[in-house]
Amino acid sequence: MTVELSPRATEIADHTKQLLAAGGYHGFSYADLSERVNIGKASIHHHFPSKAELVLTVVKRHREQAEAGLAALDQHVPDPTARLSAYTDYWAQCIRDGSMPVCICAMLAAELPMIPKEIADEVRGYFDDLAAWIATVLAAGVAKGQFKLRDSARVEAQTFMSTVHGAMLTARALGSADSFQAISQAAIHRLRATD
Repeated sequence: MTVELSPRATEIADHTKQLLAAGGYHGFSYADLSERVNIGKASIHHHFPSKAELVLTVVKRHREQAEAGLAALDQHVPDPTARLSAYTDYWAQCIRDGSMPVCICAMLAAELPMIPKEIADEVRGYFDDLAAWIATVLAAGVAKGQFKLRDSARVEAQTFMSTVHGAMLTARALGSADSFQAISQAAIHRLRATD
């Protein structure tokens, strides 16, 4: 199900995504959005009556965008090792240019006990989708003799996913996009069958 938004609602959602990456669900208010988008809080409420509805929409859009991006990698990058590298390179670029310094679902996962259930369910869905995609890439890498898994594809996928998301936090803590790149490349290297 594609989330369709008006141009103004899209602008609000895009700014909300940046605010979520910066500080999570509880790290922003409609007043912050009003200032960024340069419209009144009442206008934001017209598009998104509640903060929960707004954030749910943003997370759904994030899942759709991630799904499309991963499908594009599957289509255009046949090599499994290169596919994992392209995935981590995407995040490295987002961290480097500041466009998305941390995955919003990683930020929201840290707040899971304190956010509305429907948002928490969507965040869990994002992680389930991502882990399933990584497991498929890992299985393809095993079939090609590129990867040697030390555990099941599911556990290895969750380990890789956790490493990448943890590397985002490390990069934020150290103020270094290079640290993200080094950690994520080490995670890929760890999977290689030649090690």
